[in-house]
Amino acid sequence: MGLHIDISAVMANYSALAAKAPGAGAAAVIKADAYGLGAARIAPALYQAGARDFFVALAAEGQAIRALLPDDATINVLSGHMVGEDLTGLVPVLNSPEQFFRDRAMRPGQPFAIQLDSGMNRLGMEAAEWAAIRTEALAAGPAFIMSHLACADEPDHPANAAQLAAFRAMTDGCNVPRSLAATGGILLGPDYHFEMVRAGIGMYGGMPYAEAQQAVTLSPRVIQTRDVKAGETVGYGASWRAERDCQIATVDAGYADGILRALSGTGAQMYAGDVACPIVGRVSMDLITVDVTALEVVPPTLDLICVHQPIDRLADLAGTIGYEILTSLRQRYQRTYP
Repeated sequence: MGLHIDISAVMANYSALAAKAPGAGAAAVIKADAYGLGAARIAPALYQAGARDFFVALAAEGQAIRALLPDDATINVLSGHMVGEDLTGLVPVLNSPEQFFRDRAMRPGQPFAIQLDSGMNRLGMEAAEWAAIRTEALAAGPAFIMSHLACADEPDHPANAAQLAAFRAMTDGCNVPRSLAATGGILLGPDYHFEMVRAGIGMYGGMPYAEAQQAVTLSPRVIQTRDVKAGETVGYGASWRAERDCQIATVDAGYADGILRALSGTGAQMYAGDVACPIVGRVSMDLITVDVTALEVVPPTLDLICVHQPIDRLADLAGTIGYEILTSLRQRYQRTYP
């Protein structure tokens, strides 16, 4: 199985997103192993592209890449200061008064940041919590204050303007760098950019950044082909029946590799160059069956994620989002970085 990751495309997408917010620094979000693509390879490349601030979800993710980046790279931990975690060389983004007081007691003088809840009700201090500790927190010198938009991928959603107003109300006058926009927020325009933006899914070729370069190609191997006669069935549950004589290829990927079972019967296809080959039968744990009757010669691999079927097209078919498609890709793939 081949998972081909175009690092130059990731770097180009980062640079293009950064250019859309010229007055802000552009951080790189590399949580979940760089959205499943390999943070150990992606993070140093993004540093070369100009990123100096990086975001991970967990302290362990930050420690895994700390030695791979120069000392002037900052690795911010979105889960903040959790009990028992090693934050050496990392910057926790503190999400509650409890985290703030714990961090200041255990790490006096060490860098930290603050996350505020501007309306998503997920992570961050609510307005009343922030008001209660604002003076003390600002006196301690946070590196930045951030929040996160819930509906940035829907530009006309009223929650965007409401969160912007709430964030401004909580932070105006703080004289601390601020960050509100991830990929979708970058595309909303300069009102959302502040001093730092956070490039995430758009770097990896995902929506809502429609201009992104294709960064991922997934090419499972063909293990076997067989002739199937009209009326015969293929796969578990005999759910697909051939309407004509056809040739079926079996490829070496399945839901254990992150190819969602929900793709079964949706019209998802695999590609031999520009030729579409329908997936037939159910996606099983390790295998997918594909109708390759249209091919004169069956190649050694078929493409599932490619320019003809990018991650968000596959996500639409599976009833999910591109984020889940990327982060579901498992470690059995042989990753190459051409």
